[in-house]
Amino acid sequence: MEAPRLAHTMSSPTSPCEEVIKNLSLEAIQLCDRDGNKSQDSGIAEMEELPVPHNIKISNITCDSFKISWEMDSKSKDRITHYFIDLNKKENKNSNKFKHKDVPTKLVAKAVPLPMTVRGHWFLSPRTEYTVAVQTASKQVDGDYVVSEWSEIIEFCTADYSKVHLTQLLEKAEVIAGRMLKMSVFYRNQHKEYFDYIREHHGNAMQPSVKDNSGSHGSPISGKLEGIFFSCNTEFNTGKPPQDSPYGRYRFEVAAEKLFNPNTNLYFGDFYCMYTAYHYVILVIAPVGSPGDEFCKQRLPQLNIKDNKFLTCNEEDGVMVYHHAQDVILEVIYTDPVDLSLGTVAEITGHQLMSLSTANAKKDPSCKTCNISVGR
Repeated sequence: MEAPRLAHTMSSPTSPCEEVIKNLSLEAIQLCDRDGNKSQDSGIAEMEELPVPHNIKISNITCDSFKISWEMDSKSKDRITHYFIDLNKKENKNSNKFKHKDVPTKLVAKAVPLPMTVRGHWFLSPRTEYTVAVQTASKQVDGDYVVSEWSEIIEFCTADYSKVHLTQLLEKAEVIAGRMLKMSVFYRNQHKEYFDYIREHHGNAMQPSVKDNSGSHGSPISGKLEGIFFSCNTEFNTGKPPQDSPYGRYRFEVAAEKLFNPNTNLYFGDFYCMYTAYHYVILVIAPVGSPGDEFCKQRLPQLNIKDNKFLTCNEEDGVMVYHHAQDVILEVIYTDPVDLSLGTVAEITGHQLMSLSTANAKKDPSCKTCNISVGR
């Protein structure tokens, strides 16, 4: 049977489990660090022979939960009433050390059948490395605890957002997408040297590269999906691409039907902002049956190319007609190589606005518009 969520007693703002689970009873306790050093007036009885957890196993890892189990010697096993779990981000291994004698730093759970589930977006973030160690404890009639020694320290990493989480992001993005505007081209800005390099070293074909870590921390495409970034937003008054760009003064433009047509699939990849009023939506276009298509099919919500809130492709009187959402900035990833001969390269007349760059941009974790109720 799955264990209940863990209660906590942490009051320090640096704790990874601050304000963890509400509406559950909290136990006011004082705990040892992993070396068995107790704070002054800790309220814990002298250590007695309780079984020390060993052979710890972590399983069923998601972006905001995991299951944990371990083995214990049978001696004094029936005296165990609670488990103390020390959970820390790996890059901050010493965060369990006391900053103040009255500030405990551990998660507390009643002793239940193993494996037990640790869940809570208050202290677990996606795609993050953690360390975990476990103690067994016996609560005494006077409220004090007898505790075992700490187990060995285990390391693990939480998972990316699942399709369920991405669908929640998708639904939030749909709310603010706005009305659809007509478009006719995809475009990609780079420096002149980039296009010269493509012509000289890649036979005129732009090659997919691994997506950076911009956007949501739990996005399954960051650092994994290979593709080429394109834009498609247009200026409201001209219906054409803007002349400004943060990525370089040379622009490759290609007719929309060359990249986006009934032989391609469209996927929702992410929704985020960077402490600004405007929001970004990442879409992925993948030729049907391509490696990129197979990657996305397993991880991302698929969109109907004829009917969605962001980017559509429809045939009208024998001609393909395209529209994009007005109120979000679309970043489109195309997963196959693109030959420069399919379009044109020319210098833009506007400015290079570096402040608009999204390279490795960090998502605002406090924005209520583009965050969901799982680890940030």
